[in-house]
Amino acid sequence: MAALEEEFTLSAVPLGAGPDGLLGVEQSDKTDQFLVTDSGRTVILYKVSDQKPLGSWSVKQGQIITCPAVCNFQTGEYIVVHDNKVLRLWTNEDVNLDKVFKATLSADVYRVHSIQGTEPLVLFKEGAVRGLEALLAEPQQKIETVISEEEVIKWTKIFMVFRHPVLIFITERHGNYFAYVQMFNSRVLSKYTLLIGQEEKSVIQSFAASVDRKFISLMSLSSDGCVYETLIPTHPSDPEDNQNQKVVGSVLLKAVVSGNARHGTALTILDQDHIAVLGPPQPASRECLSIWNTKFQTLQISKELPQGTSGQLWYYGDNLFMLHGKFLSVIPYKCERSSLAGALGKLKHSQDPGAHTMPHFVNWETSQGYGLGSQNSESSKRVLRRRKMEANVQPEVPASKQLLLTIKKDSEKHIEVELRKFLATKRTPDFHTIIGDIVIGLLGRCKTEPSFYPRNSLMQLVQMHVLSYSLCPGLMEVALERTDVQMLQLCLQQFPDVPEAVTCACLKVFLSIGDSTLQETSVNMESVSDYSDAAHDEKMEAQTEILQNGFNPEEDNCDNCERALKEKPQDPVEETASCPVIPKRAALLNAILHSAYSEAFLLPHLKDIPAQHITLFLQYLYFLYLKCSENATMTLPGVHPPTLNQIMDWICLLLDANFTVVVMIPEAKKLLLSLYKFVKSQICICSELNKIEVSFRELQKLNQEKNSRELYSIEVLELF
Repeated sequence: MAALEEEFTLSAVPLGAGPDGLLGVEQSDKTDQFLVTDSGRTVILYKVSDQKPLGSWSVKQGQIITCPAVCNFQTGEYIVVHDNKVLRLWTNEDVNLDKVFKATLSADVYRVHSIQGTEPLVLFKEGAVRGLEALLAEPQQKIETVISEEEVIKWTKIFMVFRHPVLIFITERHGNYFAYVQMFNSRVLSKYTLLIGQEEKSVIQSFAASVDRKFISLMSLSSDGCVYETLIPTHPSDPEDNQNQKVVGSVLLKAVVSGNARHGTALTILDQDHIAVLGPPQPASRECLSIWNTKFQTLQISKELPQGTSGQLWYYGDNLFMLHGKFLSVIPYKCERSSLAGALGKLKHSQDPGAHTMPHFVNWETSQGYGLGSQNSESSKRVLRRRKMEANVQPEVPASKQLLLTIKKDSEKHIEVELRKFLATKRTPDFHTIIGDIVIGLLGRCKTEPSFYPRNSLMQLVQMHVLSYSLCPGLMEVALERTDVQMLQLCLQQFPDVPEAVTCACLKVFLSIGDSTLQETSVNMESVSDYSDAAHDEKMEAQTEILQNGFNPEEDNCDNCERALKEKPQDPVEETASCPVIPKRAALLNAILHSAYSEAFLLPHLKDIPAQHITLFLQYLYFLYLKCSENATMTLPGVHPPTLNQIMDWICLLLDANFTVVVMIPEAKKLLLSLYKFVKSQICICSELNKIEVSFRELQKLNQEKNSRELYSIEVLELF
């Protein structure tokens, strides 16, 4: 049997897909990373296990990518073609595609193929194929025309056969289809005429292929709703006469999709016995993703896709990729080894519980005609009574379904009680999926009934440590609408995949909510320590001249800064001892500091935060840095407090995104001058450390020499 697991999205940001969907999804040189090329200007590198983008590259405005980006498995570089002829090569370290290697070719490119074990191959629209190295050596070389004038390439794929690449591409001309097979070990190009479909002039909507040592198995999804299989030899029997051969396709599966579906259908081969089909099974039904067993011609599993797709399906490893709505979705799947029992399913549960079939034999010993006593008669009556009682017993409804029914109609208090009972039961393997369904059920009722908000139940479910943002994206949306900062803090702490846009939305709420409202709200305060410790204040009063990690806020090495602050002198003890925000707001901001993010996707959203809130956040971060500087370990007290690296990273992010705005605010002038002095003092410290580095090295050499002679000495080294 086959199974489709829970769907998840790679990014909460809609991709720039055109009317025909994405250009492609290709594997990187790392197993878990994939290149996604939209139909416009952008290539994004995703890591599936983290459900996060690792990098994004775009061509200039006015340029357009014309074939999907691929990875050169031999060098680790990425390759893309824009404007049909311009080829670009870059690596992860490159930021701007306009500044990377560029080669302008002499003919239009249809597709760049890359596969493990060989160099990338470039297929031109006229049917010619070149290796990447040969093209880079002579980009303007003449490209011959292989296909006829009116032929158009519709589909292509590359394989490795006996350690040599084999390329197949399908062309179409006036409703007729042709297959070209290019063998690179013998440089033989074979052409075949495809005879596919029962209807005259059938339209092929999708192709897929697999290969063994002798044949290429070409599968095609036709407009009549059937899947056809055509066997094409990898090595032609007559290499001299290989241009007018005809191959006939046979019906593999019937009526896998509706015959009226002209768009939104796709086909891919999963393994030797299973294929995945994308499309509506009935004329009026929604699109579905189905897995079929080709060996026994049975449907294994089907999943409805209510948001629609682009009719594109990619398969790598154990994951299926598709554009579901506007988002790139991944659906993990499993296919067991084909067997007749697995393909047809076990029928012992398909009968009615109260129905009983006649036995295939007669037990003559229980026959009443032979007068074998009333004991057997009484026994048979007891059996009949027991069967009648079993028939009257209704099948038990699973606890999860009972809870979902309760969610639809009962009160919040009753739902909370029933949820507590359900969570106390034994967990099943699909526990995290059930929890996701329960959250979705609660959120669905929240949207239909504005007065319904089972906050306690939702928080209890989040604290189960099985949810993620992708499993219930509407949860944080509802919490933002209701300004539920405790729920938002909990989600930021529990969810590993919160999008940057949602993180910034939470930051806006945390900075804008009033102090009086926060005082009445329950917030997790573990990450916040008592910043006004009395013993610490006494120590600071007695030692106001102590440097903090080499930085004294009172010291000023900049003449301009001194003149600017002469009118308003600042007390260093006051600056370090008073927190600019109340403890509950500090706890919420600490949850932001701990959240995961990608800098490229976070910066645009930080620019939307008001300048006064940015200034407040910067003041809090600067305060945290000063608290870190008070001890040798450079850490903050408390349970799971922000680290120094997190503090410094967020200071840099906020200044990068909002410096031109913050610098114009009078209230931020004092803070910016303090940050400037801080940076200057750190530069001075690094300079002094570099000066004494040589002295320490010489001292180390002397100690090594003394140790080698088994002697010791006492030396005084004056560094200043």
